[in-house]
Amino acid sequence: MKLNPQQQQAVNYLGGPLLVLAGAGSGKTGVITQKIKHLIVNVGYPAHQVAAITFTNKAAKEMQERVAKMLSKKQARGLTICTFHSLGMRILREEANAVRYKKNFSILDSTDSAKIIGELIGSSGKEALFKAQHQISLWKNDLKTPEDILASAANEWERQLAKVYASYQATLESYQAVDFDDLIRLPAILLRENSEIRHKWQKKLRYLLVDECQDTNTCQFTLMKLLTGAEGMFTAVGDDDQSIYAWRGANMENLRQMQEDYPQMRVIKLEQNYRSTARILKIANKVIENNPKLFKKTLWSQFGIGEVVKVVACQNEQHEAEWVVSQIAKQKAVGGDKTKYADFAVLYRGNHQARLFEEALRSARIPYQLSGGQSFFDKAEIKDVLSYIRLIANPDDDPAFLRAVTTPKRGIGEATLGKLNSYAHEHECSLYQTAQTEAALAALPAAGREHLAAFMEMMERYRSRAETDDAGGLINNLLEETAYENHLLNSEEGKAGEIKWRNVGDLTSWLARKGGQDGKNILEIAQTIALMTLLEGKDEDENDAVKLSTLHASKGLEYPYVFLVGCEEGILPHSDSIEEANVEEERRLMYVGITRAKRQLTLTHCIKRKKQGVWQFPDPSRFIDEMPQEDIKILGRKDSEPIVSKEEGRSNLANLRSMLAAKKG
Repeated sequence: MKLNPQQQQAVNYLGGPLLVLAGAGSGKTGVITQKIKHLIVNVGYPAHQVAAITFTNKAAKEMQERVAKMLSKKQARGLTICTFHSLGMRILREEANAVRYKKNFSILDSTDSAKIIGELIGSSGKEALFKAQHQISLWKNDLKTPEDILASAANEWERQLAKVYASYQATLESYQAVDFDDLIRLPAILLRENSEIRHKWQKKLRYLLVDECQDTNTCQFTLMKLLTGAEGMFTAVGDDDQSIYAWRGANMENLRQMQEDYPQMRVIKLEQNYRSTARILKIANKVIENNPKLFKKTLWSQFGIGEVVKVVACQNEQHEAEWVVSQIAKQKAVGGDKTKYADFAVLYRGNHQARLFEEALRSARIPYQLSGGQSFFDKAEIKDVLSYIRLIANPDDDPAFLRAVTTPKRGIGEATLGKLNSYAHEHECSLYQTAQTEAALAALPAAGREHLAAFMEMMERYRSRAETDDAGGLINNLLEETAYENHLLNSEEGKAGEIKWRNVGDLTSWLARKGGQDGKNILEIAQTIALMTLLEGKDEDENDAVKLSTLHASKGLEYPYVFLVGCEEGILPHSDSIEEANVEEERRLMYVGITRAKRQLTLTHCIKRKKQGVWQFPDPSRFIDEMPQEDIKILGRKDSEPIVSKEEGRSNLANLRSMLAAKKG
């Protein structure tokens, strides 16, 4: 990779803290990986003292692949390239005793966390539960304790939820479990309060590279500062114009705070874009300049002016979907083999907008891939198998115990589980411990006691093998002993059971590879799996298919042809942001959408749209008016050109007739 002057400056600079303001498509990943190589090969940093931290498994994997091409295995040995959560898990595992956890703690996913919180608030209502879980997560990300909330609670709801937060945390500790937020919160608190451990990790990781720094929350930013110390030997890469995750705790003010915390910090701007045409960038720059600027920058490109950007007014949402799909089919036909379906993306503000585009693509027999579909690790059959793995790794994991002991059914019913729960609660011990206690067993029905004893004997056998046996073989043995395949085939209709069993086979094959390649036993793999479910699950197939994606999920990706749909007041910007007079993040979201396009960008909006069965007549998005009007072409409105010209209409009709004639022949 040949670096431009600004990129080269960012790679070479080692005079202290560095903030690299990397505009969309400016080659930031290349800068990070080149700097890793520079630190190890030219400067002489041992690889095990360098860490590159990002937000998603996908981004970390891309960096790892690039670095593998630059460094030999010997040079890269010990190098850390991972997510914030993976780094937090590493610190927690090594310092488990200091936070009163054992090394093989469990990591609960959002579903398990929601069950616990639901029981504590006495409600399984989705809206109330989501609100409570989300608020507790935000408090954790802000490093606020239940005591902090109680001291400053603005209303009774916050006071009551602070008590739920305290009980939830106590429950996690009793399970010897953490949630995803704790993976960063606990290490941050530990390093803040324990100077000996803090200095130990500062020596371990002498240089830090942090990607997407504008997306850090208070907790992540604190952990970063604690690891780098007063010298601030780090390179932070970010873009305030692409900060779109405030709803999950990201704090763009961290970039401003960084300047105050490190007055000696150098700032280098990457403004040359290697993705889009000049016209697309001009539109993006013009829209985003309406936001207050933390750092002023202007993207530019050497790819030429490019095509005019179309803004299309569709009659309604059905027409919008059908028109977009017709344009994809037309462009694909014109491009022939040189154009792939994977070159096209349809981006929208909310998941609910996807359905009509799915229907239109299916009708046109065009393959598509829906971003944000169900994760492989969220499938019921996979969670069943993982419950056994979690329980082998950590017998205090009550949610895993309850799932494993009842799947497949083995004669352990509600009466038995109710008595176990009562004893465990009264004596403050785990369900696994309770199932090994004579006094608790004596109170159980005879049949339940017998079946429970058989289950516990089996689990103890597998726990004794966990550190020595290969992971794939161990789980295959367990699945055979529990007759899990028969359970699936007998409990599902048609081929559903076979499909689920194939998924389990994929999991066991993956476990075997993980154990063989990385030398990990089942105890270590249990925590690795939990992390893989955080921001994305199993890697999406690289199929030749049109991509349907939310704007949030599209960040970091690029496509030759982008359709940005639903550009209306109330959708983009979202009605909530309009009511709260806070459209700045929505404008950044529009900016992200625009800058995904490489060659061709089309925006659509509807003249009328049905909402809850009633026709609405939304205004076009205000962001369209903010664009340089000489660079956009508006089609379909009363005072503009029609979507399809008469000549194009005649051509389309002729093509249709020739196709029908060919079919008859």
